Amino acid sequence: MNLSVIVPVYRVEDTLQRCVDSVLCQTYADYELILVDDGSPDGSGAICDEYASHHSHVRVIHKENGGLSSARNAGIEMAQGEYITFIDSDDFIGENTLPVLMARLEAHPDYDILEYPVYWHHGGKDAVVMKFGVNTYDDMREYWLRGKAYNHSYACNKVFVRRLFDHVRFVEGRKFEDVHTLPLLLEYARRICTTEEGVYYYTSNPNGITNNPGADGLRDLLEAHVNQLRRLGLTDHLTEYYAHVLNVQLDAYSATRDAPILPTPPVTSSSIRGLGMGVKTQAKLRMLQLIGIKNLCKLHRLIHPSRSHL
Repeated sequence: MNLSVIVPVYRVEDTLQRCVDSVLCQTYADYELILVDDGSPDGSGAICDEYASHHSHVRVIHKENGGLSSARNAGIEMAQGEYITFIDSDDFIGENTLPVLMARLEAHPDYDILEYPVYWHHGGKDAVVMKFGVNTYDDMREYWLRGKAYNHSYACNKVFVRRLFDHVRFVEGRKFEDVHTLPLLLEYARRICTTEEGVYYYTSNPNGITNNPGADGLRDLLEAHVNQLRRLGLTDHLTEYYAHVLNVQLDAYSATRDAPILPTPPVTSSSIRGLGMGVKTQAKLRMLQLIGIKNLCKLHRLIHPSRSHL
């Protein structure tokens, strides 16, 4: 078995068929499709069983509800493939995506992660195809920072070599679990490739966590990024990534009033100018120098009171 495709299933009886069919119609044949029914209260579990009864590629797990990470982890435990990929059950993949991805991995067995394009918010007004160029990274820090992986840390548009999960599982009980988990996987990865072949369709969901993170979601997102900053040793100097996390901290404070947890690195005005950032971002960083993180959070909340309802 070369590839395990893991699909968590919960309350998706309206979209599950589209997701599963997008895999079954691929011309690539050396795979298993693991459908993890995460205690879904609708008819999704029965749909999974129906597919398994007619398709030898399909395997089904029925479990008590534990959330997205728990479902993915259950699929990992069952997976027999040399490679693993994930598809959310309200999303789907494009025609011939698996054949081109697996051909590239066969030609380059040194790739531990292969990342491919995302059709972001397919079906929505802000739909856009996100491509990451054709690049190879041997330095995981470079992938995260220069490749700006923090902006596309999704699990679902990547194929992972199975051994990365020998010591890592998706972080359970947290929102934005991908941002928590991908940095852990990068600690074991040796080479990553981004390609412009294939496409993952991330469908628009106005009620999803991405559009409505809420206070708990922003807490979890901030914690994930601060942990990664500390892993990378970036608390003593400034990068575009730090500015990205600063925006998360400001929104998290507006929504929660929690004491800021983002460390403040010593910076200079010249280092800020050298980053090539927008005027607003540079202004925030200069204010951070002048008044500190807590006062900047308070000021941001006063200027943007609506963000307190995120």
